Amino acid sequence: MAVIPENQAPILKEAAAKLNTMLKAEVEEDARLVQKGLMLYRQGTVHHLKYMVKSIWATVQDVTPVRVYINVTNLLESSCTCPADSFCRHRLAAFFQAYGDVASVSDWVEAWRKPAREQIDAEKWGLQRAKDLVKKDSRSGHDYEQWIASFKEGFDEIMKGQGEPKPYVVPGLFRTYIRRVEVSAPLETVWKNLYMIAGAVYSFNLLSEMARELGHDEDVTMDRYYRPLFEDLFNDAEEYVDRLAFNTMPFSFDAFLEKIKNESIGLTVPVSAAGYERIDLYRLLWEKLFKNGGWRDEERGRLERFGDEKRDIIEEIALIHQLILAKQDGEALKRFAALSVDSLPYMFYWLDGFRAQREWSRMGPFIDYLVQQLRNYLKHLGEYYTCKKFTRYALKLIGAYTREIGRGELYDRALAQAMPYSFYEYEDSLFEKGQYEQWGELQSYFGFEYNSISNDRLKVLQKEAPEVLIPLYHQMIGDLVDMKNRSSYKQAARVLKKLRTVYKKLKRTPEWEAFFDKLLVRTKRLRAFHEECTRSKLIEVE
Repeated sequence: MAVIPENQAPILKEAAAKLNTMLKAEVEEDARLVQKGLMLYRQGTVHHLKYMVKSIWATVQDVTPVRVYINVTNLLESSCTCPADSFCRHRLAAFFQAYGDVASVSDWVEAWRKPAREQIDAEKWGLQRAKDLVKKDSRSGHDYEQWIASFKEGFDEIMKGQGEPKPYVVPGLFRTYIRRVEVSAPLETVWKNLYMIAGAVYSFNLLSEMARELGHDEDVTMDRYYRPLFEDLFNDAEEYVDRLAFNTMPFSFDAFLEKIKNESIGLTVPVSAAGYERIDLYRLLWEKLFKNGGWRDEERGRLERFGDEKRDIIEEIALIHQLILAKQDGEALKRFAALSVDSLPYMFYWLDGFRAQREWSRMGPFIDYLVQQLRNYLKHLGEYYTCKKFTRYALKLIGAYTREIGRGELYDRALAQAMPYSFYEYEDSLFEKGQYEQWGELQSYFGFEYNSISNDRLKVLQKEAPEVLIPLYHQMIGDLVDMKNRSSYKQAARVLKKLRTVYKKLKRTPEWEAFFDKLLVRTKRLRAFHEECTRSKLIEVE
């Protein structure tokens, strides 16, 4: 039985709290994962548990045994020899085994499941309340004030009818409320589209205000319970806006659109909740729905009247958007460049728009600015997986522009600026251009892995630039030998044979012999390694 270090208990308890937020009981996939991990733990499949500095190592006997590494301070950086990329049942079982030495695993599971049970109960209540409201109301007519009154009544009754909702019951209740909005919509398709747009905007403001009032607007709670709802509202609004914008709208819509336009101003009111989603909904509406030039001039004037030092970030982005709609791109980019570096993701909306409209000349200055600021923003962002996700999307936009315009050097500069998060894209680009020496240096710097290169690429390198393989193979052989186990020795012998072939092709056999002799001397006590070299006929048996 592993002896737990004295300082490990608080670290494990803190990790358990993080795991509680990382896995969501209301998500079926996470619920199954916890169930499987718990089963493996309770069946006693976790063996050879070792506590290291802020980490745990263990073997989990599943269908086949797997080796698990748990980074206790950052669970996302844990690993397992099973095929799963994400946090798997084996990692969970190993963590439960360690956590059981400092606290009750059953208590953790019970506390983790509690919100899901309460959410189910709240959803049942909300669903019944929604049915009662639908029975009371008929289908909505063509009256905007009636629509708003219906939204407000439904929100108050379903969301707040049982008192202040806990954060974890908000998603279920809100989706029930949205279903109630949908079944109350006018029957005529064109009016239903307008009604649902009005519902999305008004409901967005209601939900945002409730989050602020209840103190649910800190990052963790917002990300876990509210942000998916705001994203759903945006996606729904986008769908209905596209449907409406595709057809000619009747004149009777004008008064409704003006009232929705006035409601959309609430999306720019300074609050902390859902900044990106709020401003994206605002931008969508003003780009595709509110095309009246007078309205846009009036809205731009409203935002400008605040004064440059008095607008918050959302209001500033709204003003920049109005400038872009007015095709005052130079002034828009000037204002955007004056913002702090953490504002960079707000640019994606405009870049997507330029790309969709194939407005490459307008897109160019914004792309140049994005590439210029890429490294600073990634440094600000910090967290690896967030940086990786941001880089992937940024490169998608930059690549679309540079391919169309023929500015390959700009894409290469972006790849370099985004390293190491652009590693795979960068090495692909170098290889495709035949820049094999730079490709090899990149691989060597970031750690060449055995079998990480396809056979097709190896054939190309062996033909076009075999010398590039030499330092990579040397590095891999050293890493494999240092692992000191039979499996790694077998892999090292295979790589040694490949290295010998390269040396012979380059007519540098003496260098190979000198290297291999030194390697045998350095590893003279590693009998198993020498056995594998003999078996691979690297060592001649007399």
